[in-house]
Amino acid sequence: MRIPFFVFYASLPPQSGATFAMVNPLAGADHQIAGWFHVHLSQAFVNLLRVFSEPGSAQWIGVVLFLAVIFFVWKRAWPALVTMIVAVPGGMLLNELLKLAVHRHRPFLDGWFVDWSGYSFASGHTIGATLLYGQLLLFLLPLMRSKRWQRLTILSAAMLVMLVGFSRIALGAHYLSDVIAAMVLGVLWLMICALLLKPMRRRVVAAVAIAVEEPRPATAATVEGHASARPLSPIS
Repeated sequence: MRIPFFVFYASLPPQSGATFAMVNPLAGADHQIAGWFHVHLSQAFVNLLRVFSEPGSAQWIGVVLFLAVIFFVWKRAWPALVTMIVAVPGGMLLNELLKLAVHRHRPFLDGWFVDWSGYSFASGHTIGATLLYGQLLLFLLPLMRSKRWQRLTILSAAMLVMLVGFSRIALGAHYLSDVIAAMVLGVLWLMICALLLKPMRRRVVAAVAIAVEEPRPATAATVEGHASARPLSPIS
C-alpha cells in the first residue's frame, strides 16, 4: 500500500529541507512556483491576494462559527452544533499539531512583502476554508431540491477554497504541496467526522430544515381550521 507523501513525512522527526525533497514529489514545483511569485510580488498584487486570503483567516472563520453557534443554540439544534464544532475547530487544531510535527519552514521568511511566523505544512488558511465551507455544504445540500443549485453551490465553495489556497502560495506563505495537503486532509477529516457522527446526520438535516422553514401564519391556519370544521351543506 502506497502512503501519501505528506502522511509519510508527518511521521518523520523534524529534519532539513533535503529530507522533505526525498519524500515530496512536488519539491521542484514547490520551489519554482514560490520563487516566481516572490519575484513578481507588488504592493497592489499583495493587497489583492490578502483579500482572497481573508475567507480562510482565523478571524473570518471565528466570526462565521460564532454566528453558527448562536443560530444552532437558538434553534436547539444540538447535533448540528456538535458536528460544526468537531469538524471545523477540531480539524484546525489537528492541523496545528501536524505543523509542529512536520516542522517545515515557510518558503520565504523575510522580504518586502513577507513577514511570516510559524510553520508551513499544512496550510492553515486552506484547511480552515476546506473544513468550514465543506461542512456548510454538507448542511445545505440535502435542503436543496434543484440539482442546478446543488452544482452551483459546490462549484462556488470549491472555487472559494482554491482561491484561498492560491493566495497563500502567491503570498509566499506556503508551498504548493502545503495547500494540496491541506485540501486533502480537510476532506478526509470531514469524511471521518461524517462517519463518526453518522447516527446524528438525519437529526442534523431535520434541525436545519425546521430552522430555515418559514412558519405558517396563525390566521391562515385558523381560517383553514374553521373551513374544515364547517359541515358540508346538502346538494339541492
